[in-house]
Amino acid sequence: MDVDKAMRQELLALLRGGNAHMTFDEAVSGFPMEEINRKVPHGSYTVWHLLDHMRIVQWDILEFVRNPRHVSPDFPGGYWPPPDEQATRTKWEKSVEGFRADLAAVQQIVQNPQTDFFGPMPHAKEYVIFREMLLVADHNAFHVGELVALRRVLNLKPVKEY
Repeated sequence: MDVDKAMRQELLALLRGGNAHMTFDEAVSGFPMEEINRKVPHGSYTVWHLLDHMRIVQWDILEFVRNPRHVSPDFPGGYWPPPDEQATRTKWEKSVEGFRADLAAVQQIVQNPQTDFFGPMPHAKEYVIFREMLLVADHNAFHVGELVALRRVLNLKPVKEY
């Protein structure tokens, strides 16, 4: 068995979602635009805020991996849109497309057989790429689940039921 190939395939499956949970595309599919600025119950953010948070975090991890000069946003505020910011259809679609594009770039890193998962990153010797890819998958899975749960709580059921 080619362990490297198997590990890459499993990591790709985890990043794509859909095994034990809904995929990102399924979670945002058909989302009613009139509800994107609705605050979550007992929360301080909207569904769009959550979506854009997912995009920002994934982008930050991706840039950390591929750009030694990348400077992460301030934590925690830089990882969320401003609390009073409202989304338009265009902003929603930009967040969705940005998330998809960066996820594709993350998957390209994983698919590349030249990617050294376990060697120290040249610009961050205490980190390895494998950890960063798992962090993307973990963060995405957590928040895709949250998107699905919020759709149910807000009675905006996803197109696909699980």
